[in-house]
Amino acid sequence: MQANPMKTLSNINPDDLVDMSAQEKTRPYRVEQAYARDDNLLFGQQIYRSDAHLWLHKTLAAIVFRAAEILEDRGWRLILYDGLRTCEAQEAMLHTNAVKNNPHWLEEPRLLSPPGSGAHPRGMAIDCALETLNGRLLDMGTPFDYLAADPSPKGNPAHREYIGLSDEARQNREILDAAMKNGADDCGVELWPLPQEWWDFRLPPAFTENYAPLRDAALPAAMRMMG
Repeated sequence: MQANPMKTLSNINPDDLVDMSAQEKTRPYRVEQAYARDDNLLFGQQIYRSDAHLWLHKTLAAIVFRAAEILEDRGWRLILYDGLRTCEAQEAMLHTNAVKNNPHWLEEPRLLSPPGSGAHPRGMAIDCALETLNGRLLDMGTPFDYLAADPSPKGNPAHREYIGLSDEARQNREILDAAMKNGADDCGVELWPLPQEWWDFRLPPAFTENYAPLRDAALPAAMRMMG
């Protein structure tokens, strides 16, 4: 959902972004910055600079911190794959070989958001998954960033309403959903799980659409996602 172009949007202060990567050693989660690697499933090429950190708006960061604690108490670890995705990064994604080979991804209903759209360019969405404390990935039904040709609940195994999951995958999704919901409840904040992607949790549009998307050019050099 795109913001109303006639609405005056607030700017996000960089001081309101939390460096999740810098706190990885003292918090019960693991950061795997997917798009800073060339082996990510969706694009198969690096988007972010190799040393890019994962940033979240402080409101969402508090939820993630709490959810990670809840999960650790139950014997699981939260994996963080992506948070802030600046406008320049979104633009770069649209020019990857993967997109050139799949132009239908940009046809309505789009599978990839246009630059500046959505919660990621505001640091208000987190892509995450689960592993055991020994580092074994849990079966979630699909890998993170799985993109189905049919995005409908019936044809997309990554959709939250897909009914063809194994019992194990369904249970693991319920564990992740419950931890994120409980984390949001403990923080007194509403959280919106993106319907078509089991890994995506974000602040609701009623909140995110009050803010302008972030560009690398407006961020301090150390916070930029692109080289």
